[in-house]
Amino acid sequence: MDIYKVIKEPHITEKGGLQKKLNNQLSFKADRRANKVEIRQAIETLFKAKVLSVKTMNMKGKKRRMGRTVGKRPDWKKVIVTLAPGENIEFFEGM
Repeated sequence: MDIYKVIKEPHITEKGGLQKKLNNQLSFKADRRANKVEIRQAIETLFKAKVLSVKTMNMKGKKRRMGRTVGKRPDWKKVIVTLAPGENIEFFEGM
């Protein structure tokens, strides 16, 4: 899989900000077909940061109602990446 298609976007939340400060962990939304090895390679290549561990979760899309019709948001994969001590990604510095 192409490394530019593995990581879709950062997943920025309040909990993610605490994880960054306390454990040097970052969270991303990734392609649902990507595995841990591909995610690790993509992070290390794109952001030039050493990755210690990768945790993945398959998140179910929430059901949403619009009037009488009931819809569903798409399912997605959440990735939590632990960086090596001293490593950081400039994109997350404002958190």
